[in-house]
Order: sequence, then structure tokens, then C-alpha cells
Amino acid sequence: MSVINVNKNMEGDAMRKKLWGAIAFAGALMTSVSAMAWTLEEAAQPYKGTNIKAIFLDRPGYAAAIKLLPEFEKKTGIKVNYEIVPYENSRERQVLDFTGGGEIDVVLTDVVWIGEFAGNGWLEPVKTFTDDAKLADPKLNLKGFFPILLESFGTWGDEVYGLPFDNYSGLLYYNKCTLQQAGFDKPPATWDELMNVYAPKLTDTANRKYAYALQSRRGETQSADSFMRVLWPFGGSLLDDKFKSNLNSAQSQAGLKFRQDLMKYMPPGIVDYDHAEAVNALAQGNVAMITEWSAFYSTLSDPSKSKITDCLAVATEPAGPAGLKPALGGFSLGVNAQSSDAKKAASWLFIQWVTSEEMAKPYIEAGGVSGRTEVYKDADIQKRYPFVAPMVASWDGGVPDFRPRFAEWPELSEVVAEWGTRMMLGNVSIEQGAQSIGARMEEILGQAGYYDGSKPLRK
Repeated sequence: MSVINVNKNMEGDAMRKKLWGAIAFAGALMTSVSAMAWTLEEAAQPYKGTNIKAIFLDRPGYAAAIKLLPEFEKKTGIKVNYEIVPYENSRERQVLDFTGGGEIDVVLTDVVWIGEFAGNGWLEPVKTFTDDAKLADPKLNLKGFFPILLESFGTWGDEVYGLPFDNYSGLLYYNKCTLQQAGFDKPPATWDELMNVYAPKLTDTANRKYAYALQSRRGETQSADSFMRVLWPFGGSLLDDKFKSNLNSAQSQAGLKFRQDLMKYMPPGIVDYDHAEAVNALAQGNVAMITEWSAFYSTLSDPSKSKITDCLAVATEPAGPAGLKPALGGFSLGVNAQSSDAKKAASWLFIQWVTSEEMAKPYIEAGGVSGRTEVYKDADIQKRYPFVAPMVASWDGGVPDFRPRFAEWPELSEVVAEWGTRMMLGNVSIEQGAQSIGARMEEILGQAGYYDGSKPLRK
């Protein structure tokens, strides 16, 4: 998470070239064995009867995978057991498993955990499997993922450790009927328009109707979905290129002040809103707009959960002074390096299958969001799922380091969540909160060795 200088860009370009060179080699290897008529059934034969365990979340993308599981299990004879864990507990649940030699085989890695999980040797490199002609589907096509997703969610250094799954872009969901009644025939293109043109006309506090809801509950929702969302569009960032705090820069301060000013157009108690509350506020017609992850389209378009299905519309997040810088989030699925060889192979076959180009359309139709590029060129998918066009536009030009991906992020997140909440509640000024976050962040990063040269400044 940084203001990237020229040298940094050159280093990033070199790393990407090396990464994509490795991917091209893996692709060539798999193409060379395609004549062997590889099939999932044959590849899985040695592992028939193997039981593997995955960590899933209570979100649409995982419900979609669960719907598809019987097909995989029937084809392979591999049993995929899963544990549904609240997001807030999912990292800790897996870390305890890694350090205790536990039972998880299919590892769920958030974009901000990849440095910790890969750096500690908890994830098996994908190369282990793509180099094995018996396990590698010749049609895997790693280049078929959106580059920003494969690089951000599955890659650490120049090594791929997982494949994109449950992929998110921040989008603007809005009630087009409410906007039309207020005289608007399109959504706001910029944050400035949202606040100064749209919000006053869309807010009616006497009738408890509000223009906008920003999920901001203390925790990762506050630090990522709320706090970070207003930094990048305004030209700010959490850290500069030397890993020092950038929160007191004019750009970061402008973004944080904007959030504070926008609160007068949000429901009371917004600081306690998590994703469910923000989505429900729009679904029930209580707010006109929210910025939320692409994965929640299936919830908002479900008549059993939403009153606005006929009025639901989707656009990219508003642009700020620094341009369109939407939120980026999501997960990869990887293999636990400590699992047995049989469980590793079975886990890979499941991951390779559920994220494949072949399964991309069924996954979307079941309520998931695929990380594959080709499926979104399908005219039927484009017509049936209005979130596709703005999501693809966001992924094509989004922020690759929306949040830092190094191992210390969970600790930094707690600091940002604490002081970000205090700012929104008015307990401290924006300047004081930024200074407090900056001082504590630099203390954490200094103790971790980023300033004495013992750790590389790599995000």
C-alpha cells in the first residue's frame, strides 16, 4: 500500500515479467501433455475415497461452490468436507491449524493474508501440481484469470500459491427508482457528485430515508471497507514507498474528511453497520446507494431478500480526484503444505476444477463471482448479470495493492479499526486519529524489521 516511485514500478514490472514467464512455461508444459486426453476422473482415480477439508465463509460464493460439490464428488470419488466460519474468525482458525498440525487441506487465503501464509511456508506452491502431468489439467490456463486477481490473491514474490476464488470488486449499487424520483437519470460519477448533488436530495431524515450507507463496523470492515475506501480515490494511501505513514498527507486527510462529512447523509448508527446491514438497508429501500462487493449482487437481486429487485442497478464506484480507484478484495484457494501427499493432490484437483474456465459459468449461475476473463465475454452472462460490466472495468483498472498484503496487516488492521471508529464517532479529530494510527503502525513495522533492512519493503 504505497505511493509507488519509478524504481518501485520497475521492480514490479520485472517481478510481473518473471511471474508471467513462469506461468507461460507451466502453460506450455500442460499443452504438451494435452494429447494424452487428460480427464478429471482418471487423474482422481488414485485418490478415490480421500477426504479433504476446506474452510468456507457464509457468503454467496461459497454457497455456490457447495451447490456444485456433488458433481465434483461424483466424478472423482473425493469427499470435500467444509467448515463454515465467520470471516472474523477465519484467519485465526487457519493459523491455529497450521501451527498445530491440524485438519485443513484447502486453504482460504484473503488478499491480505497471502504474505503471512506463503511467507511462513504454509502454502504449497502451485508449481508442485502444474509440473505434474498426472494432476495438471492441460486446460488450466493460468493466464485466463484477470491478472490483478492472480497477482493480488494468489501470488507472493514470483511464486503462485493459490487460484482466485470468491472475487470482489467494489461497486456502486443503487435504487434507480429512488434516483429517478429525485430527478436523476444516472448514478453519480464522482464522490463529489454523490455528496454535493445527490445526497441532499436523497436524504429525508424525518422519514428515515438516507442517501448512502458505508459499512463501517469496527474490525476489518472498518479498516478495509470504510477507511481504505476513501484513501485511494482522493490520492492518499496508508503507507508511502518507505513504509512510513502517509495518513497526514493532504490527499489522505481529504479522503478521511470527506467520509466524516458524508456521515450526515447516512443512517444513524452507521459505525455499527457490517456488510449485512448495509446490503439490507438498500434491499429494504431505506438507503438509495451503497458501495459494496460484487459478491452481494446475488443477495440484492433475490426477491426473497430484497424489495428493490426491479429497481436495482449497478455501476462502478464513484471516481475521486485521483480517478477511479475502486476497492479490491477477494480470496484464493490453495493447498496446505503440511497435508499428506494424497490430500494435497485431491485438494489441488478440487481447486483446479472449481476455479476452471469450464466451471466459471455454472459458478456464476449458482451465485458466485468467477475470476476468469473469458466467461464475462459471454453475451448471455452480460445480459443476465448487470454487475459484470462495471466489475470488469474495475478489475481492468483497479488498485492492485488496495490493502497491504504483508504478514503484519492483521495487527495494523486492528489499529486502523480502533482509531478509524474513534474518528467516525467524533471522539478524536481526523488529524489526531491519523497521527495515532501512523505512530502505532510505524512501531509495529519497525519491530518487524522493515526499517533496518532485515525485511524487504514488499507488499
